Amino acid sequence: MKKKVISVLLCAAMTAVLLAGCGNASQEAAAPAEESTSEPEAAQTSEEAPAAESGSGTYAIITKSAGNPYNEKEAEGFVKAVEEMGGKAIVQHPESATADAQISVIQSLISQGVDSIAIAGNDVNALQASLEEAAAAGIKVCSIDSSVNPESRLTHVNQAGTTEIGQCLMDAVYDIAGGAGQWAILSATSQAANQNAWIDAMKKIMEEDDKYANLELVEVAYGDDEPQKSTDQTQALLANYPDLKVICAPTTVGIAAAAKVLQDQKSPVKLTGLGLPSEMAEYIGDDDAHSCPYMFLWNPIDIGRLGGYTSIALAKGEIGGAAGDTFTAGDLGNYTIVEAGDGGTEVILGPPYKFDPSNIEEWKTVY
Repeated sequence: MKKKVISVLLCAAMTAVLLAGCGNASQEAAAPAEESTSEPEAAQTSEEAPAAESGSGTYAIITKSAGNPYNEKEAEGFVKAVEEMGGKAIVQHPESATADAQISVIQSLISQGVDSIAIAGNDVNALQASLEEAAAAGIKVCSIDSSVNPESRLTHVNQAGTTEIGQCLMDAVYDIAGGAGQWAILSATSQAANQNAWIDAMKKIMEEDDKYANLELVEVAYGDDEPQKSTDQTQALLANYPDLKVICAPTTVGIAAAAKVLQDQKSPVKLTGLGLPSEMAEYIGDDDAHSCPYMFLWNPIDIGRLGGYTSIALAKGEIGGAAGDTFTAGDLGNYTIVEAGDGGTEVILGPPYKFDPSNIEEWKTVY
């Protein structure tokens, strides 16, 4: 009990500090999670917490892959929410960002008889058979961060509205490019549901609004959320498009790799996208010495927390995943499940947050 009280007090203190520093971002820092393993059979588990009235049980999160700082923070938030509610958390970081690696983990969790699975899908459709098997075994399934198809989940925990993210990124490209010129996208994998949805939203916005008529999207490159491949893809974009003005990387791995390439080479090409403040602080600046004037993200810790609270609410029967269902996600507040663009449902954390020279120093110590 003493441990739980101390954890709650620390959480409250950090929340108060961050709210004072960023207005409506509702983002908070959490204590680092235990070191995870990349082996599918050897799950990371939180310490057994005292049973609580609403959260006792075993809840699992499957991230996209091992070695990704964003995934680790996401899992950290998930563990925090589950332990706060009195449950046991299992964290699985697959060895690679593939559907096959995640399928192996799902099978292991079915054997363990967990109460729920929250998964950041590496493929929209390829996980369906395994997730349906989990559901048939009584496991409540939701996707988090990167969705699986509606037949594979009860609901999806989303960072922000897809169109809202697409608009935010499109406007950043327009602004940084000065309203005209060539630009490119450096994405994660070609199968990543969230990446593809944001990219499609950007394309649609650009096609439907004459404001963007003088911008030319020359290529969508894929770095597969691997630092070296993302580096290689950035260098290829620079070589292939000498008139390139902006790269937009809606992936934390990709944007960090691209930022280093551009800054090391003193390239005039500028960068925006979605990045972790701790990884991007040295590249954020509105002068020629920095490669990224500004970028966006949400707090992956809070995405994980919302995933944890959603998992518990599903497992306890407080929600069924239907549009209109409501639940309370700890101090994140009250949430309502809404219709999603893919025909399923989702719960949305909130709008993306802009990181620029005015606030990056503050946020780089948080996550």
